[in-house]
Amino acid sequence: MQKEDLYGFVPAVVTPFNETGDIMEDAYQDLVKWLIGQGAKTICVSGDNGESWALSAAEKGRLTRLAVDTVAGKVPVITGCSAPTLKNSVDFALAAKENGASAVLSMPQTYVLKATRDELLGRFEKLTAAIDMPIVAYNSPRRAGLDLSLDDIGAIMDVAPIIGIKESNRDYFHHTHLIKRYADKMAIMVGPCHYIMPGIAIGAHGFIATGPEFLGSDTTNITRIAKEAPDAKTADIHYKLTVLYELLMGNSTWPASFKAALNLIGQPAGIPRDPVHQATPEVIDTIKKTFDRIGISYKS
Repeated sequence: MQKEDLYGFVPAVVTPFNETGDIMEDAYQDLVKWLIGQGAKTICVSGDNGESWALSAAEKGRLTRLAVDTVAGKVPVITGCSAPTLKNSVDFALAAKENGASAVLSMPQTYVLKATRDELLGRFEKLTAAIDMPIVAYNSPRRAGLDLSLDDIGAIMDVAPIIGIKESNRDYFHHTHLIKRYADKMAIMVGPCHYIMPGIAIGAHGFIATGPEFLGSDTTNITRIAKEAPDAKTADIHYKLTVLYELLMGNSTWPASFKAALNLIGQPAGIPRDPVHQATPEVIDTIKKTFDRIGISYKS
């Protein structure tokens, strides 16, 4: 996989669990098929939406294989391998590679509130040496506990085969300079939904985000519309993406509300795995009311 292959709508698919915490493989494959039908250009396995923190290396490998078999060569599959320790990251990445992943998605050392430049570079150098495959970097200050600066990102690109980055920094100054400095060197993939339209308009290549899959036929066209001169349709999609992101991120423990919303539209997302609880009836009612307000159909 090369940087040119990473673009457009790249959904991070949820991992459907049943009441006993087992993966519902048929439901998972149905979700992957649905996302391909929605216009996905790559499938992202075991990201935040997939409850990566609750998955073993064997489960990540199995989910990767199921996704690879389901997409049947139509699009690439990338798999999240982030972990606090290098050993776990390598184990996750090798499981993904052995099961057909085209690249891995990796944060720096997660849950470490501080990391020196040498520690950051050492992590990516050693991961590269161990797995020998393309890497999509993942900057998520809110989840990882540290924020990659523009210079950090450039330095990591010097020591690892970085083909793109999922950028979830919520500072648009950062996004603006990231796109200007690196858009010709790697695929810039926007994270937060409310940055998708303006991000693509100024040069981002696509998005790995939560919420676009609810927009039906518009999901496939987001990248194209974002590149065109802004009009009422642009504003409408941007508004809906913003409302969806606020809704799904602002209720329950992640990703309970996202799974509840998918279930409402008939997609078999299952329930979260322990220790995350299912969305409450009150949260589900909030989701329904928001869907009503922005015109998303769901099952009663």
